[in-house]
Amino acid sequence: MSTAVAVRGLVKAYRAGPPVVDRVDLDIAPGALMALLGPSGCGKTTTLKVIAGLLEPDGGDVLFDATPVTRVPPERREVAMVFQKPLLFPHLSVRRNVGFGLRMRRLARPVIERKVAEMLDLVRLDGLGDRRASELSGGQEQRVSLARALVIEPKVLLLDEPLSQLDAILRAEMRDLIRTIQRQVGVTTLFVTHDQEEAVSVAGRIAIMLTGRVVQEGEPRDFYERPASVAVARFFGGRNFVPGTVSAGVYAGPVGRVPVAVAWSGPAVLLIRQEAVEVVACSAPGAVPAIARSATYVGTHTRVEAELNGSRAVHVVVDPSQRIAPGDRIHLRFPPERCHVVPDDSGG
Repeated sequence: MSTAVAVRGLVKAYRAGPPVVDRVDLDIAPGALMALLGPSGCGKTTTLKVIAGLLEPDGGDVLFDATPVTRVPPERREVAMVFQKPLLFPHLSVRRNVGFGLRMRRLARPVIERKVAEMLDLVRLDGLGDRRASELSGGQEQRVSLARALVIEPKVLLLDEPLSQLDAILRAEMRDLIRTIQRQVGVTTLFVTHDQEEAVSVAGRIAIMLTGRVVQEGEPRDFYERPASVAVARFFGGRNFVPGTVSAGVYAGPVGRVPVAVAWSGPAVLLIRQEAVEVVACSAPGAVPAIARSATYVGTHTRVEAELNGSRAVHVVVDPSQRIAPGDRIHLRFPPERCHVVPDDSGG
């Protein structure tokens, strides 16, 4: 039976400073894999350590299956954690590293041998059991760390930037492996990362953390198509932030008038992915005149920076067959179904 994890109003500060984790709420469904995503220093690892019991919070609760575990010592929480840097015993074999936790629990030797063999097969290291940990590559080390964490059959698996020290090819391989193993084992997992591509490729659900708070939670698509704020959109690679106003369900600004499905009115920022902006003929409905200021060919597409109304820059991704050069007069369309508005909280 998988474990549900809930975090309620979590607060943690160091010394007399401001909270590093500030009233964080999280819900991880039983057997789910959630990514906790955010820039360095936003409080992700601190949250993870509080869930593991390695840090005591200043406020709030951690619950497993609705039972508070905040005061339960880490060795009794049945949580396994994999860190950025694999914490292996270099002089021991892969097999003995994986079986370390089972030996500490004084399981019978045949049981340990069977469980270790099954786990090495699961992480695709079944032929390397006798190799010393010091002789492994970075990717192999993290597979051993993952196997050692899973072999004790934890209720909750916590992964703290486990792929950050691997090269791009190994990271891609490990993402696939983690996702496959997690689905196969069914352990409730929280995966911490600062890489939005990594979060999207691994997890079915993401919570984004900025300056100590979870500011949005949802499926990967939500962050691309319906970010909660300019900060979230920017973190997910958004580049078009066009100020205007919203009144009676219509945005008005440099891109024209766009119907939007919001009930509020006031200063707003229109967000649209650069690949969603269309280059159209001047006679097309909704066409907005612009001037191309730069055009950068990158093989699969061309990145165009265009200027609207003499000042506002927007970014567009077009097919290379659309020949656009700096100085060209073009027309852009902003499809209403691809536009999203958020309140303008810039204070300006």
